[in-house]
Amino acid sequence: MATTAAPYGLKAVNLVGGQPYAGSTRLLKIASGYNSNIFNGSVVSIVAAGTVEIVSEVGSNADAFPAGTVGVFVGCSYTDPGTKQKLFKQYWPAGTVASDAVAYVIDDPDVVFQIQADDTLAQTALGINIPVVNPTAGDTVTGNSTMAADASAIAVTNTLAFKIIDFVDSTTSSVGDTYTDILVKFNPLSHAYTNGTGI
Repeated sequence: MATTAAPYGLKAVNLVGGQPYAGSTRLLKIASGYNSNIFNGSVVSIVAAGTVEIVSEVGSNADAFPAGTVGVFVGCSYTDPGTKQKLFKQYWPAGTVASDAVAYVIDDPDVVFQIQADDTLAQTALGINIPVVNPTAGDTVTGNSTMAADASAIAVTNTLAFKIIDFVDSTTSSVGDTYTDILVKFNPLSHAYTNGTGI
């Protein structure tokens, strides 16, 4: 039972229909010197320069994800500018200078993700749409995102970022937990591969 707020961003679980998620990612370039942290479990988008950046919008009607939103960041690699050694990191440290930096991104729009809500969600939330809160927050010690789903903003509106497709089951269902763990997927208008608008 989730009685403590301990958000962890988006974690891949499987694919729609129960198919297993095999861990596939796409390598996308990060601009050298990009000056924002990108945490494991954060939403990222492709920008006009052809590189990825963390999404700072919450995916609501008033603060929609950008057209280039391509998926969820799960790590990166680059050559350390000081040691000249190739590094594989849980998160992108803001301001890192590396011409070979790449992000590992889960870009399949059919992936189902687990995320913790910032409040309780009842059974009636199943099938409802939901945005997120604190989209750029994270922990530089673990490298993990601390983004959560915004329980107070659920609605049927198709422009909200995610659809709630299930609740997390451990020993018991998470339905009604103080901080409900849910399973979500990108809504079509919130993902670059299912939204016809270009970058």
